[in-house]
Amino acid sequence: MTEAVTAPKGGLNRLGIALSGAALALGVITLAHAALPRVEPEVAAPPVAPPAPEPVALVVFHSPLPGHAINSPFGLRQMPWEDAGRLHAGIDIAAPFGEPVLAAADGVITRAAFTPGYGRMVEITHAEGLVTRYAHLGAVTRGLRRGEVIKAGLPVGEVGSSGVSSGPHLHFEIRDRDDRPLNPLYFLGRRFAEAHDLPVHAAAKVSPRVRLAQVSNIPESKRSLMAAKGRIEAGD
Repeated sequence: MTEAVTAPKGGLNRLGIALSGAALALGVITLAHAALPRVEPEVAAPPVAPPAPEPVALVVFHSPLPGHAINSPFGLRQMPWEDAGRLHAGIDIAAPFGEPVLAAADGVITRAAFTPGYGRMVEITHAEGLVTRYAHLGAVTRGLRRGEVIKAGLPVGEVGSSGVSSGPHLHFEIRDRDDRPLNPLYFLGRRFAEAHDLPVHAAAKVSPRVRLAQVSNIPESKRSLMAAKGRIEAGD
């Protein structure tokens, strides 16, 4: 004969309360865990390759007067004292007296002198025999000498109105190794890696259209010529 073992009634109640409390605590923990923000596992960023070094350029041309506008382009031009158009072999950039004029590219100084037409002028020879000229300067940078190596962006002089000039400006030219004038707009602001990249043939082309130039001042050397032709009154 087997006897049934009956637990005391009070003991069962205490056991039930304990189990209910444990279940409640577990539920609270579960809810609290569910409320926590989900943290995504960190993913390692892919390795970034270092930038490739910029290829070495044969020559890079910069503006000799940054921030100033061209007021007379390359091409055929007729001045008020001329009877026909002739080649304006560079570009004119208007700027105030004394503004620094900068070397357009790395090169070697081949001339720093005064000439009747150009006035105070600096000439620099660059890669592949290209030449830049900076004319009508008010002053040449002190100490600039023929044969001196110069880097792009260094001053070669100051804006002026020397030579045959109608006011303060820079006359800027680029020529090839055969002294042929080239349109500077094909070069300025551009980098050339190889000699065959240089747009020499395109830059040498000249439009047949003649542009009539307007000037605010007539150079003293041209006043008598214009008076003789009746284009201005003598003494104007």
